[in-house]
Amino acid sequence: MEQNPNDTRVLYNANCPVCSFEIGHYEAYASQKALPLRFEDLNETDLAPWGLTRDEAARRLYVFKDGKLLSGISAFLAVWQDMPRYRWLARLVDMPVIRPLAERVYDHVLAPLIYRWHLRRTERQQRAEAHARR
Repeated sequence: MEQNPNDTRVLYNANCPVCSFEIGHYEAYASQKALPLRFEDLNETDLAPWGLTRDEAARRLYVFKDGKLLSGISAFLAVWQDMPRYRWLARLVDMPVIRPLAERVYDHVLAPLIYRWHLRRTERQQRAEAHARR
């Protein structure tokens, strides 16, 4: 897919199995349909233009669209709105009763849980690397 400055840019953690599975699915669909979505692994991209540290970026999904940095449910909505197959989901989650609930679940349950898994995985990997150097 040709890169365009007007593309929706999705920042995700490819080292996270949950994140890479979900975003990998979106990336394959976007590529198949030639959609204006770009996917950037936070571990391999310059985060300065995003204005985020690696730790901040690992805590939740971030999307840059139409000159705005979005995160969490707003970021998911932006991605889903750009994908014809998922527009129904964007409309559903954006409903006045559902969106506040989705934001609470994502912000207080899912994102923190996935982030803790990320920290544990990183810590185990660092211990294994340190042990291998001995």
